[in-house]
Amino acid sequence: MHDCIVWMANRDEPVNGKHSKLILDKHGNLFLSDAGHRVVWSTDIASSSSATYVGLHLLDSGNLILRSSGPRPRDDTVMWQSFDHPTNTLLPEQKFTRFTKLVSSRSSGNISSGYYNFYFDNDNVLRLLYSGPEVSSVYWPDPAVLPWESGRTTYNDSRVALLDPLGNFTSSDDWKFLASDYGEKLHRRLTLDVVGNVRLYSLLGSGAWAVSWQAIDTPCQVHGICGPNAICRYNASSGRSCYCAPGYERKNLSDWSQGCKPKFESFCKLPDPKTGEFIRFPQMEFYGYDEDDYPNYTLNQCQNKCLELCNCKGFKYKFQKDRSQHDCYPKLSLLNGRAWAADFGTIYFRLPKAILSSDQFQQESSTLNCSQRFEALGVLLVLCFVTGTRKMKDEARQGYHLAAIGFRRYTYVELRKATWNFREEIGRGAVGSVYRAILSGDRVAAVKRLNEMSLHGEEEFLAEVSTIGKLNHMNLIELWGYCAEGKHRLLVYEYVEHGSLAENLSKGTLDWGKRFDVAVGAARGLAYLHEECLEWVLHCDVKPQNILLDWNYQPKVADFGLSKLLNRGDIKHSSFSKIRGTRGYMAPEWVYNLSITSKVDVYSYGIVLLEMVTGRSPGRGVLDTSAGGETENRGLTSWVKQKMSGEVPTATRIEEIVDHSIEGGYDVKKVEVLVAVALQCVADDKDDRPTMSQVVEMLHRCTNEAEI
Repeated sequence: MHDCIVWMANRDEPVNGKHSKLILDKHGNLFLSDAGHRVVWSTDIASSSSATYVGLHLLDSGNLILRSSGPRPRDDTVMWQSFDHPTNTLLPEQKFTRFTKLVSSRSSGNISSGYYNFYFDNDNVLRLLYSGPEVSSVYWPDPAVLPWESGRTTYNDSRVALLDPLGNFTSSDDWKFLASDYGEKLHRRLTLDVVGNVRLYSLLGSGAWAVSWQAIDTPCQVHGICGPNAICRYNASSGRSCYCAPGYERKNLSDWSQGCKPKFESFCKLPDPKTGEFIRFPQMEFYGYDEDDYPNYTLNQCQNKCLELCNCKGFKYKFQKDRSQHDCYPKLSLLNGRAWAADFGTIYFRLPKAILSSDQFQQESSTLNCSQRFEALGVLLVLCFVTGTRKMKDEARQGYHLAAIGFRRYTYVELRKATWNFREEIGRGAVGSVYRAILSGDRVAAVKRLNEMSLHGEEEFLAEVSTIGKLNHMNLIELWGYCAEGKHRLLVYEYVEHGSLAENLSKGTLDWGKRFDVAVGAARGLAYLHEECLEWVLHCDVKPQNILLDWNYQPKVADFGLSKLLNRGDIKHSSFSKIRGTRGYMAPEWVYNLSITSKVDVYSYGIVLLEMVTGRSPGRGVLDTSAGGETENRGLTSWVKQKMSGEVPTATRIEEIVDHSIEGGYDVKKVEVLVAVALQCVADDKDDRPTMSQVVEMLHRCTNEAEI
């Protein structure tokens, strides 16, 4: 059996086991003295004068009690119990109140009080708190979310919680959970671990403790886990890892909680404190400790604001989609750093030019995706700095340096096992098939297995994977990893619950509100590919099958691995060796062998809009009966143009073309705007088509007008 400490008396004042004493005196007080006879811990109680006996008992519940007894039944009382003084563990039937708290141990080998607390706060809500040497902060529930939004209530003053033997935890703030093995008669314990997570453990028949519930699924959400000036990264296969921010080094090689220290002198001590250059890290966050929030700032304005503050360590630059603008957050401290998620924004670290130009930094910077290359050697290298010749000119001029993101490199055996030997096919395209997979940590993924005819050499494949992986947007499917082993080429993507837009249109599951949201989200994703990422990216096969819908029916553009990657300075001189795309969605440029630009995606997007509005596929045509009774098979685009060019009222025209399977009705004004945008997008001359950013602007304007 794996023994487990569930309570400690003197965790912060250990004594010598040979010469210390635990004594129960005649007054009923239990105390511990060290070798010098100094009392280091005591129950600090005394029995009543009528008590004739005081005993120390360890109950089957795990409760250590001092019980007094006397000649009368009322003299039998519990004078003291360990259940009233928990340390890092709560046992079944042990009440947790406003007067108690759990405090983590310092480390797995050091049981003294650590930095994490589990307690009822003054709002009567159960919280997890990081209480470090310099700062403290609440990290669970999410401090950015109001209590009621996380299912809590502050309208209680009892502040009591209880875990029952069956694995049911209830709290006066309305928070509750059930163990995954609820109902079984098992020994259980709720422990605040050294890593700052509250976990419910169950004792198995083998004698091992198994986690049956935990408060936090992503370890990097825990504040202070890697210390100041450090970044936490979590991978389902390798777990949590910490590394120093660029320009910093570890303080203590055996203790990450102490974080990292700068390799350079503070800017405030320099003759010119308004100096420094910036290195750019996308999809990264340092929670809190902003000098202020500066809304609607340009990148240059944000950089200058940081340079004005000698104690500014860098800044976060984040696009706020609800306001369609970027906000600037200068950082006075680099705490609670973590990577990588699409909604984090971008961190720009401020460093002296000497650090960026040092030989060591340049050596670290010269290898792209080095984490993958060293993985085969068993070396965990989670961060690489990249300087290269393919930077945007404006970023190079401003002193930004791009950091590449490493991916999980899977073996073919791993992915074959995760897909049950590629058994459950969930999609098929021109370049390969997609299979449902269960990765380690029970993460559901979509594994795309490329056909042999589409294979590249490993170096070219890795270069493409690196480029795809830098593309991160809430409306793009996220790449988690890859496999490049022998002849096998596979890509591992996030899994989306509601399948493709094509499937949902055929099933009639999308109401008008969802369809409009899909139109806006897909436009945002394509606008990012065309104009916002570091390299121009053309999708070249925009169609409903390549727009996936997540659990909330939010769209994610997929399958842009076939896209043409263009240098921003050479967008007008692109060429393709063969026609790409799907019949019905392809722009005229493909047919007439004209120059291919981002406007081919705009055209395809316009066809998708028409399909969402009408419910008709562009490949089948539309049977249209004229006033003279003649029936003609028209293409979708020409049919919509003909219907919308009539002199009848708008509502009547919309009624004739709209998909009548839409449940709950539709907004005539929004449909009219969507059709107008679609017809602009499918203009024969590419110069007459809008850009995707202009499409986003038109759809946003329509939304705002509808809300007024």
